[in-house]
Amino acid sequence: MNSELNRIQNKLERDANAAARKAEREFNQKARVSRPAVSYTVTERAYLEPVRAMAAEQAQVHPERRDVFLCHAWGDREGAAAELHDLLDSYGVDVWFSEKDVTLGSSLIRSIDKGLRMSRIGVVLMTPHMLESLANEGVAEQELSALLATERVIPVAHGITYEQLRRESPLLGARAGLTSDGVSLVDVAVKIANAVRPE
Repeated sequence: MNSELNRIQNKLERDANAAARKAEREFNQKARVSRPAVSYTVTERAYLEPVRAMAAEQAQVHPERRDVFLCHAWGDREGAAAELHDLLDSYGVDVWFSEKDVTLGSSLIRSIDKGLRMSRIGVVLMTPHMLESLANEGVAEQELSALLATERVIPVAHGITYEQLRRESPLLGARAGLTSDGVSLVDVAVKIANAVRPE
């Protein structure tokens, strides 16, 4: 009896959370911030063009999926990852973000697995915290491994160099991706938004 009651309660909580996220996305879409103009390097354009094409194809084939899965280290959840999430959200990008999408009492690994499956593109926020997490083989490494198995990934170097990234993750470091070096996370978020959800 208790297990059935718990199952029903968990389902009601998941449904309520899903409805709240949908209402938040709709509100944000109405209050969407216009994207500032950004300049791209030749390398960024070359890297992002296939991502844009894959995102468009994924949107046609899987309209139910979210635009982006945000992979980040635990230490960035209230800092850079939250900032990038909020920026992407303000530009109309539907982001799977563990801080908002993993409900209390649910399995973190199972929630991440579902988030990965139900997202079109993966954004990997590479920071000093992420390098440390990869070295310690934390949960972020499992997310990264799953994303690297696809070509639908945008690495973002934030507070680190691509050389540091290559030393810890040669597969990810071999991708051009984006960097916040010399620009703000606003610019990075605009470039991601333009790639995954063109205006």
